[in-house]
Amino acid sequence: MSDTLSWTIDLPDPSPYPMCSKLSLPRYGLHNEISTFAGARFDWKETAEEHVFKVDLPGLKKEEVKVELEEGSVLKISGERKREKAEKTDTWRLFERSSGSFLRRFNLPENTKADGVKAAMENGVLTVTVPKEEVKKPEVKSIEISG
Repeated sequence: MSDTLSWTIDLPDPSPYPMCSKLSLPRYGLHNEISTFAGARFDWKETAEEHVFKVDLPGLKKEEVKVELEEGSVLKISGERKREKAEKTDTWRLFERSSGSFLRRFNLPENTKADGVKAAMENGVLTVTVPKEEVKKPEVKSIEISG
């Protein structure tokens, strides 16, 4: 028998964010930390020019976060907060800060420019901007009817 079980969060469909993918989290075992820190909350806003993703990641450094684009259409944001190492002489009185990993994938719409994705981290907030391409309207040519 496996030492971990998984559960999945299904985001409502239809929802205002239909392109969010399912989020799978381990349920117990060594991977318990993942589900604890996976509570990272994301915002996704679409403007006329771009898609803007924001996530609160207090205490994380930009080196502990990865922003990737898979196959040009899936935005993947992941990271890890490592548990503080305890010395043998330390006595923990309280341990509430979460640690572990998180991972979210977002299926981007067709009108995004994969080569223009930018990410910035300021005051514990990661902001990822994905510019939109101008959607070309099909050219319509009138055909004269003879006869």
